[in-house]
Amino acid sequence: MQRDFAAWHKLKLEIDNQDRSLLFRPQEIWWCSLGANVGVETDGKNGLFQRPILVWRKFNRDMLWGLPITSKQKDKKPFYFPITIHKQTHTVVLSQLRVLSTKRLIRRLSKLSDSQFTLLDRAMIEFLHKTDPLRGPQVPNGNK
Repeated sequence: MQRDFAAWHKLKLEIDNQDRSLLFRPQEIWWCSLGANVGVETDGKNGLFQRPILVWRKFNRDMLWGLPITSKQKDKKPFYFPITIHKQTHTVVLSQLRVLSTKRLIRRLSKLSDSQFTLLDRAMIEFLHKTDPLRGPQVPNGNK
């Protein structure tokens, strides 16, 4: 797949020059300009290079940990976690956790229920514990 890095870099300059403040909280789902990325990193789509992300942790008004969301159903644990948004099943990509500037946030889409967020939070913590920084994820059958 050919990525349009030139268009992304132009948009990234515009995003970085924005001077705005957003109110956001953990548990919310936002459209986010993730960009044109390298290799297997999750890309954004369309002209804004956007993808929905879940705000997992808020560090301050300018920075968060975000988890990309895909509409494709994936069940390979511990890398993915299913959620329901507006009565449709989506998948949170736990292995693509990343620090994001709030300048990348476009608009709020939804909010996970308390019960879904609690389950996702536990799955993310478990994922981090199962991932050995020297040997990779320790998953059943030795799959990495």
